[in-house]
Formats: sequence, structure tokens, C-alpha cells
Amino acid sequence: MLVLMRRALSGLLVALCAFSAQTPVTEENCRVFHGDGKPATLDDVIEAAKPLDVTFLGESHDDAVAHYLEAEILRRVAGQDWALSLEMFDRDVQGVVDEYLSGVIEERDLIASGRAWSNYRTDYRPLVEIAKEKHMPVIAANAPKRYVDVVGKKGQTALLPLSGEAKRMLPPLPYAPASQAYRERFEREMNEQMGKVKSAIKSAGAAPGHSAAHSAESDYALQAQSLWDAAMADSIAQFLNQHPGMHVLQINGSFHSEYHQGILEHLERYRPGTTSLVVTILRDKSFPSWKEDMNGKGDFVIVTDPRVKPNQPKKP
Repeated sequence: MLVLMRRALSGLLVALCAFSAQTPVTEENCRVFHGDGKPATLDDVIEAAKPLDVTFLGESHDDAVAHYLEAEILRRVAGQDWALSLEMFDRDVQGVVDEYLSGVIEERDLIASGRAWSNYRTDYRPLVEIAKEKHMPVIAANAPKRYVDVVGKKGQTALLPLSGEAKRMLPPLPYAPASQAYRERFEREMNEQMGKVKSAIKSAGAAPGHSAAHSAESDYALQAQSLWDAAMADSIAQFLNQHPGMHVLQINGSFHSEYHQGILEHLERYRPGTTSLVVTILRDKSFPSWKEDMNGKGDFVIVTDPRVKPNQPKKP
């Protein structure tokens, strides 16, 4: 998710044509394609992933079919030479994640002390439980939110005065800026989302914000986005350097890895020559068909059924 999208779109609901909550998700709720639109299968994805260092699964965070697919892919590759890496846990809670995997603490403590996402129980718990059962490492890959928030407000130079201990939770500073292609894609997405917000503001009769302020905020938002990308890339690079021969299955929002940009661009800086596969999972009304604008979004693109409702969060 983008920083400004989180702020500006908070409280907006997405209307979906609904399946019954009891309808189980299956592979019939998705279609797998090669990155050029040629039909493929989940087995093709698994076979392509096996020899490579990192497989990126780019998701929409509320896509129930994507979460089903992630668990299915993890089950098929799970073994002693694979690790699971998650955007959904920050680097400063790695010890908490490790304590849960080793059975020292209870799940309630993982959720509380690990600052698990609100949809952890429905969407990411199955992944962690598979990893725990198979004795797989789980990498808490993301930059701590408090530092991302600082960058979103003041830019990445605001991180420089941090202590050495704090900086160990971050990628090497200063981290590289976004590539031009990534910046352009980010700005298009921001403009699209801000257009929706402005329409809502206009409908409500409120005055629009100042464009100069929006420009500065957008630049800091991109720097914050890049902090996420750089942190996840650095986490993966460090793990692979410390565990030769291992493979990583990385779960993140699709924007972070589409077109081999974002995390992958930083990963190449931190660990040149790392081999990777990008699988982009898109919930789209074109399902079960391919659309030309999906071309190149990943080595594989999986289109999921938009009629499937997001999983409902489970209460503790």
C-alpha cells in the first residue's frame, strides 16, 4: 500500500459482488498466465521457482484468493531449503517471530508483541503455521512503521540522527532513490487515487488542498515507499548471504515487485546476481480472461475472481 493511499482512502469501502462466506476458495477462482499472456498452470509457477533464489508473490492485501494461492504455493515448495519472508512483520520483531516458531511463546503474544496486521488470523496465519510445521525460517522483512512514518513526513534524511541500534532495523543509509520507471508508476497510481479523493471532497463541498504541499508530500511518500522496498530487499539479501543454498518465498503488496521494480531493484544493489521470479496476483473484473495492460507485470500473472469477498477478520 502507498503511504498517501493509506491516509486519503481510509474509511472508503470497496463494493464487491459477493460469494457466500461459506464458499471455499479453489484454483477455479484464478487463472494463471505467463507474463506475456500465454496460459500457464500453478505447476509451471512451482517448477520455475524451485531453482531460483527468491520468488516474489505480489498480492492485494485483501484478496482472499491470493492468500489461498500463497498458502498453496508455500505447501508445494516447503522444505528445509526454503524460508518465508513477509512484508507483514517489521524487522524489529524478528525475535518475537522466532520465539513463536520455536514454541517459546503463544500465538496471542506473537500477535500482540509482533504487531501483527489486523487480518493476520484470516490471511497470514496459514503461512506462518505452515512454516512452523515444516521448521522453515520466517523473515520479518519490513522497515518498522515508526521510521516509515518519519520519512513520509520529513524525508529519509530525518533518519540519519538515529542511533546505531535503530539503524540496524533499517537498510544501509542513505538508501537509493526510486528508479525513474518506478517513480512514474508511483505518480500515476497516486494521481489516480488522489483523483478519487478529490472527487469525494468535491461532492462533500470541501475545499481542495494546496498543490505545492501535495507535491512535497508526494515526494516524501515515494521516499517512504522506497524505504519499504529497500528494507525488504536488505532483509532478503542478508538472509541469503547468511544461508547459502537457501531459497526465499517473499510475500508483499504487488506494487513492490511488479515489472521487476521496487524490491528487486534494491536487491540487485545489495546482492548482485540474485536470481528471482516475480508472480503478480491481480484481482480483476477481466477474470477469467487476460488483459493487455497486464503484460510484463510479472514472469507469471495470476488473475483472481473479484466476486470472492475478502476474508472476515476473526475475533481473538
